[in-house]
Amino acid sequence: MSLNHQDDPAKRARLRWRARRGLLENDLILTRFLDANEAAMTDDEVDAFSRLMDLPDNDLMDLLLVRKEPEAAVDLPQVHALLKKLRIA
Repeated sequence: MSLNHQDDPAKRARLRWRARRGLLENDLILTRFLDANEAAMTDDEVDAFSRLMDLPDNDLMDLLLVRKEPEAAVDLPQVHALLKKLRIA
C-alpha cells in the first residue's frame, strides 16, 4: 500500500522541489501556497499540483495570472479547483 502525500516525507519533499521554478513570480506564488497549505493538501490537490508542475513556466504563469484557462491534460476539475486557491494565495 502506497503512502498518501501527507504521510510520506519523500513525496512532500518532491512536491516542494518541483515547485522551484525558473520564473521568480511562479516560485514565490507556489512556495507561499505550499507554506500555508501543503500539510492539508488532499491527494487530488497533489495530483493537480503535479500536473501544473509539468507545464512550462510561461504557461503556468498565464494560468496563475488568469491570462488563460486550463486546456488539454490539465483541463480537469481538480486543476480548476487548485488554481482558484493558487490565484488567491
